[in-house]
Amino acid sequence: MARMPSAERRRQLTEAAIRAMARDGVDRTTTRSIAAEAGVSLSVFHYCFDSKQALVESVITTITDHSVSVVKEALRPRDTLEETVRAGFQAYWDHVRAHPAEHMLTYELTQYALRRPEFTHLARRQHELYGDVYAELIGSLCRTMGLRLRVPLPVLARYLAATTDGLTLHYLVLGAQTDWNAVLDTVTAHVVGLVQDEARPAP
Repeated sequence: MARMPSAERRRQLTEAAIRAMARDGVDRTTTRSIAAEAGVSLSVFHYCFDSKQALVESVITTITDHSVSVVKEALRPRDTLEETVRAGFQAYWDHVRAHPAEHMLTYELTQYALRRPEFTHLARRQHELYGDVYAELIGSLCRTMGLRLRVPLPVLARYLAATTDGLTLHYLVLGAQTDWNAVLDTVTAHVVGLVQDEARPAP
């Protein structure tokens, strides 16, 4: 087995854990099955992760990074703020539709953590991470486009985290039977209404 830096090995094992958990469920995924999925020995797994808590936290962070990376790439300034925001939502939505099992896993991880007192802080960290990500994305967009928020940044970040979380769960349950384009257009219009161009203050 080829040697690789520990950080890279952790990433390899984390991605293997995501695949195994998405396929088999969190409860049925073992350290042995993750090692097998990654093609490494069990001793390598225990060298990289000293506890299941550490693994779950790495899985939560990595899954979030998967969808955030595509949104960051799409969320570049366009002709209008509405087009810019809509592109970000669309990129996220395309990721949900392409990787439903991975997004379903995020809800399973939340329930898994909440049902175990020693893991509860991971569920809290998971949702704090969602808010942190939105705050970073919104702050960057405001600086780039010269925008001012009508509501405090933490409030808007938490609102968007809760909204996308709920919409994702709806999609996983209802599938394509809902007109999701119309739903995303509505959310976009509302978000744009909470932002204004500093050069053109509201009357």
